[in-house]
Amino acid sequence: MKTTEKLVVLGSINADHILNLAQFPTPGETVTGQHYQVAFGGKGANQAVAAGRSGANISFIACVGGDDIGQQVRQQLASDNIDVSPVDSVDGESTGVALIFVNQEGENVIGIHAGANSALTPERVEKHNTLIASASALLMQLESPVESVLTAARIAHQNDTTVILNPAPACPLSDELLALVDIITPNETEAEKLTGIRVETEADASKAAQKLHEKGIGIVMITMGSRGVWVSDGSINERIAGFKVKAVDTIAAGDTFNGALVTALIEGKQLQDAIRFGHAAAAIAVTRKGAQPSVPWREEIDRFLSEQG
Repeated sequence: MKTTEKLVVLGSINADHILNLAQFPTPGETVTGQHYQVAFGGKGANQAVAAGRSGANISFIACVGGDDIGQQVRQQLASDNIDVSPVDSVDGESTGVALIFVNQEGENVIGIHAGANSALTPERVEKHNTLIASASALLMQLESPVESVLTAARIAHQNDTTVILNPAPACPLSDELLALVDIITPNETEAEKLTGIRVETEADASKAAQKLHEKGIGIVMITMGSRGVWVSDGSINERIAGFKVKAVDTIAAGDTFNGALVTALIEGKQLQDAIRFGHAAAAIAVTRKGAQPSVPWREEIDRFLSEQG
């Protein structure tokens, strides 16, 4: 990676409407929730917040609507140590929305309206060519238009900026895009979507990782929930376990892992240590409710790791 230690995150911003339920409703069923809250989310924003709170020097490329909630989101992101100058306000669009149910096991189901996120076009990405080109790393997800993700990946690749892709939500991706990715972080479902290999065991994860290597990706990390992360980089091919905690809400656990992981990598941590740092951040996050409200600060992560020994 470059020595600038500058991180750029490109991605989505949502207002999350979260309802906690005893169990998810079946089709046609109405259930009463125990707790409702509105919090800021979106995979891009969640990962940006995780990186900002972890100590990264970060700029965020995104779009919000020309509404009050969009202005509130920008102010909140700025307070999380994020450069929001590349966050565009789009007149005539609403800020993205996510409707989230969380059951008593901490699992969630989510429906999304893209809103202003769909306005993050390749043309808007091109405006930030210099920002991406000068960064050490570019972190992206798939709640933004795929053609915009591809545009940003091309700029990064041409300028030796490390490209990290969290391929979520799961969808098919072109070999052209995958060939531009240096580090990929799918979960089991996303890995299956990309490789056709159902990931249930460590052997499955190893096979899926190999298939992604064949597409030109140097480092593959398949997140496996409570089992941790399967990591493969040509020399390492193993599962790195996470930390055991009592989960109350898994919203943004993966996003927190990604933001903290990339922060640790651009600081120069070894791959296994960076994964352990990401695990610690995610472990703290799942013990709290909400997306961004659950994301820990650097001091909390360091304290957690010191307590684990």
